[in-house]
Order: sequence, then structure tokens, then C-alpha cells
Amino acid sequence: MRDYGAAFLQQTALRWMRRFHNGGQATLVPTQQLASFLQAQGFANVVRLPRAVDTVQFDPGRRDTGLRREWGLGENDFAAIYVGRIAPEKNHDLAVRAFRELQCTCPTARFIWVGDGPSREQLARDNPDFIFCGVQRGEALATHFASGDLFVFPSRSETFGNVTLEAMASGVPTVAFDYGAARETLRDGVHGAAIADGDDAGFIAACIRIGNDDALRRAMGHACRGPVADLRPDQVAADFDLILQSLADARSTHGLASLA
Repeated sequence: MRDYGAAFLQQTALRWMRRFHNGGQATLVPTQQLASFLQAQGFANVVRLPRAVDTVQFDPGRRDTGLRREWGLGENDFAAIYVGRIAPEKNHDLAVRAFRELQCTCPTARFIWVGDGPSREQLARDNPDFIFCGVQRGEALATHFASGDLFVFPSRSETFGNVTLEAMASGVPTVAFDYGAARETLRDGVHGAAIADGDDAGFIAACIRIGNDDALRRAMGHACRGPVADLRPDQVAADFDLILQSLADARSTHGLASLA
């Protein structure tokens, strides 16, 4: 609402969402942070279900020197990468500012954009040196991730941000704000940088620091896969199945009680 010029409707929208969700047996959320927020706003029956990432598909071994050559990069050149919707709520202006500051010390750097959205056309006009790859899926997406050197994710509008897990599984250090997936999995200074909300200067500084330090990026890249190794899709599916079974059992018990 805020990012599209209708901030005055935020509370109205929240009331409608609360009424809708409280009509269900459970509202599933991916993080404890979001669960706590919704509970504080009067949402009932909030249940945390972690997200998964396919660490077979998203893997550092998919780094592709041929793709990097298409981007105009040698093996030792630097590529910042963004993956996701290209829209106002994603806070892209901050990513652009961070990259331009980084370019002052790394003039051969390239910024790779994977995705599409209403802001893409204007962003491309304003930044003709940026490389736009469009929407990528499956193995092509995994190859794009692994071929980047630093995942720059300035969004403050995610309920989670699965792309953070995908970047980490791909061995790509990440700079993101400290909420959602970043708060759940990204350790500041080890896997990249988790920046306090609203600290734009800190976000820019982290991009410059990590972007200019090859050894640091390599160490972070090696560390990135550790926190996501256990977030297997089969485990999350099993957890989801248990939640559904418990809801079905509770509904059955309630139905029997009402007949008694």
C-alpha cells in the first residue's frame, strides 16, 4: 500500500486480512518474526512452516564461465546480481546506489538483473550498462545465481524471500536487510551482511566492502551452504503433512464434541 501511494489504506487492508485469515483453522507463515508480528496484530492460529530450497538444483558447481562471458566478464571480474520482481516495492533505488558506489573502486563490475516487472523498462533506460536477463526458471535460474559474485537484495517488502536461500545454496554471499529469510538463515559477517532495517548507508557500505574483497567473498561463499543444507523440500513437505493431519484431527474432535 505504501509503495503504491495508498498508505492511508494500510490499516483497512490489515483489518480485512485479519478477518479473512481468522476464519481459517491456521495461517501458515515462514518465519517466527512474521508469526510474532501477526499475533501482535490479532491474527489467530498462526503456525510456522519453514521454507525449503533445492540444494541439488541450486549449487555453486553451476557457475558458468560461458554465461559470464556473455555478460562481458572474465572469470576474475565481479558481477553483482539481483533476482526477483522488478517493481517499486523492491527498493531498487538502493541497489542502484550501492552498485554505483561499488563501481567507483571496481569500474569493470557489472550488475545482472534476473526477473521482470513494471520498473524494468525505466530502470533499463536510466542504466544502459545494466544487464537484464528476464525471467529465468529451473536449471537456467540456478546457473544465473551461481554465476554471480554478490547477491544484492534491498527489498523490505518480503514475507520471506526465497531468493535469499537460493543465493546461499548457490554459494553466493548476500547483502539483505535483517528480516525474513535473512534473519532466519544469514549470519552477518559469515554469509554476507544482514543490515538493520532502514540503514541504507550500512547496506551500501556492506556491498562495497564485500564486493571489493575477493578473499572475503570466497570464504563467505564456502560458508553459505551450511545453514540451508537441512532445508530440504521433502522435510518441509513432511512437516506440512503433519500440520494438515493435526488440523484434520482437531476438526474431527470438534465435530464429535458438538454432536455429544
